[in-house]
Amino acid sequence: MKILAAARTDIGLVRSNNEDNYYMDEATGLFVVADGMGGHASGEVASKMAVDIIRDYFKGMSNKSPAQIGAYRKDCSDMTNHLGSAIRLANLAIYEASQNNPQWQGMGTTVAAAGVDGNRLSIAHMGDSRVYLIRAGNIEQLTDDHSIVYEQVKRELITKEEAAKSEMRNILTRAVGISAEAEVDLDELTLGPNDILLLCSDGLNGMVDDDTMRSVVEANDDPAAACEQLVSLANANGGKDNITVVVACIGKKKGLFSFISNIFKWFGR
Repeated sequence: MKILAAARTDIGLVRSNNEDNYYMDEATGLFVVADGMGGHASGEVASKMAVDIIRDYFKGMSNKSPAQIGAYRKDCSDMTNHLGSAIRLANLAIYEASQNNPQWQGMGTTVAAAGVDGNRLSIAHMGDSRVYLIRAGNIEQLTDDHSIVYEQVKRELITKEEAAKSEMRNILTRAVGISAEAEVDLDELTLGPNDILLLCSDGLNGMVDDDTMRSVVEANDDPAAACEQLVSLANANGGKDNITVVVACIGKKKGLFSFISNIFKWFGR
């Protein structure tokens, strides 16, 4: 199926640098969001390493079959297993880099990755960056945050509203590059022709609630316009963290609005 996608990252209003990174490729159906952590700008290094390694892993597939990193899950497709392998490879590279460079010690990153192959969606993630599915007026979070407060929510110890206000909401239980071993969550599902994927760092979902994200995306025919509006809303609500969002519309071709928008952008260079 055709995919029309766009992405945007922003430093926000509080942070001194942007430690988020992303990658998107409509042609291959690969979308990645990474939110780095660590002092001395090492979070930015970790998120960029993760995105670059995942990108290169899939680019290398055009020449040869990629190496399987970690166990192959027989209940998942090749695409889903490839996503898991790519994240495990990034994990090992980031971990080794942090061990060999004192300035990078303790660095890590979240990763939320989605791969679209025909009508099949593959998901792999570690950390609290998220993948959402917007379908028929509803929004569904497809990933579980690997954080202390999300574990409390799942056990019904606190509500989602309490979790959003918790001082421990940024304490992760899993992240890429923190240790030599990586426990990557994998999932997959079937997509419909009008489905929309939204990937984001917590700088977005921490500032904008799910229903508002859904309404903004559904109200915009152009994914780029949706990304711009979501970032603006996050900043209007405080912009307390870096903000990154990817919006991918499944089965949608570039319409007149998108064409005209691109023309204006070209002349505005």
